[in-house]
Amino acid sequence: MNDYFPSVLAGPRPAQYRLILTAGEHSAGHIRRIVRSHLAEWGLAELTDAVELGVTELVANVVRHVPDRHCTLVLLQREAGVRVEVTDGSSELPVAPAEVPWEAESGRGLLLLDAVADKWGVDRWRQGGKTVWFECGPAPCPPDQVRG
Repeated sequence: MNDYFPSVLAGPRPAQYRLILTAGEHSAGHIRRIVRSHLAEWGLAELTDAVELGVTELVANVVRHVPDRHCTLVLLQREAGVRVEVTDGSSELPVAPAEVPWEAESGRGLLLLDAVADKWGVDRWRQGGKTVWFECGPAPCPPDQVRG
């Protein structure tokens, strides 16, 4: 090991992927393929459906609510799961509606994200903009299947 780097840096670093883009109407499909590929590579394929849905909703929000549609997508492998971050330059915060009429054509994105993610949130930036993030981990084993 090189003496210039502390031993804290020894060992494998968590995998990550960063994509800077201008989101368009068809970006979600391309991003879902990227997410699927990375989750499979990281051994987290069981999270694909939830993470793809979450990413689709966050990118759709960029397309609908961010005037320049610029954003950065980050996938971070965690010890037990994955964290997804979508950062944009809009200071407009996402708002999850308390209720969405059944005939509404939009407005369900954050409700879906809340249903599929273990947790999610928004971090505001001083210089403007925000990061909307969510985390997904493997489903816990039902109590009757726990081995011990």
